[in-house]
Amino acid sequence: MLAGFARLVCVPANAPRFSVLDLAPVGEGSSPAQALANSVELIQLAERLGFHRHWVAEHHNMPGIASSNPPVLIAHLAAHTQTIRVGSGGVMLPNHAPLVVAEQFGALEALHPGRIDLGIGRAPGTDPATAAALRRTADPLSAEDFPQQLAELIAWFRGEFPEGHPYAGITAVPGAGYEPELWLLGSSDYSAQVAGMLGWPFAFAHHFSPRNTLPALELYRARFAPSKRLEKPYAMVAVSVICAEDDERARYLAGPQKLSMVRLRSGMPTRLPTPEEAARHEFTPTEEALVGGLAGSAVIGGPETVKAGLEKLIADTQADEIMITTMVHGHEDRLRSYELVAELMGLRAATEA
Repeated sequence: MLAGFARLVCVPANAPRFSVLDLAPVGEGSSPAQALANSVELIQLAERLGFHRHWVAEHHNMPGIASSNPPVLIAHLAAHTQTIRVGSGGVMLPNHAPLVVAEQFGALEALHPGRIDLGIGRAPGTDPATAAALRRTADPLSAEDFPQQLAELIAWFRGEFPEGHPYAGITAVPGAGYEPELWLLGSSDYSAQVAGMLGWPFAFAHHFSPRNTLPALELYRARFAPSKRLEKPYAMVAVSVICAEDDERARYLAGPQKLSMVRLRSGMPTRLPTPEEAARHEFTPTEEALVGGLAGSAVIGGPETVKAGLEKLIADTQADEIMITTMVHGHEDRLRSYELVAELMGLRAATEA
């Protein structure tokens, strides 16, 4: 325990917010049903600890991730909480008709006004065969597809199709008049530019694209145009964090994520292995190369190590918000990691806000 530590933390006035990115991990020996129940427990803890928002990510054909359907999971999580923002990190727009997304998230906003975020990505979030099954076509996406889909989505929320447009006589119900907070997600400079030009908040996936983090954030801020929603840029950085009582324990807990990443990149995704299985695995040079860069971007260790790592990330990126994803096999270890981060970074519990 960090008894008394939180009282000694000095939090700067311009300190970033902290949030949670939840992939609903399915550990070896567990089940998707248990993973979804764990997500409820995690968001309730996050709300009590003072995390700002809780996002779930769309992935498909991955046995170790149960968050394949963000709108359904968001509805469930929002119904089990009171104040924390809940949203998608993200919904992969190429997989869905914009009208369907507008109706789903319009309904969520109507049910939980002022608490819903719609983070939008332009990747399929899966392998090509699964993407084809989702889209009902194997045709590749063209360069114009995403901007057109995004424009349609905005028009469904705002009822702004011009006269003569094929969809001008269609109303998204709910949708029109129930616009959630819109975000663009990215791991390269494309979405950074679009988010800047639209004047939207931007979330960058530092946890799997660390080399592009600083260039993308710089481009987003340089291209930012003030909008009705934002007067100045607002950037969030997602990072993998595992915090335990000491560095050795944290590295041990990180083993399953490393082994799972190797299997995924080798085309053999599995449920999240146990730390014991990961500890027995002898990583080859090829496997080390597969995960080396990504592992280097993670913040893994005991309290002092994690605090220093997060402070460096904040200083380097000047992020307005840090979103933490923690992929460990044991649910209690995951909860404890978020508890430690909340203490370290001086989050205020919801009862103290």
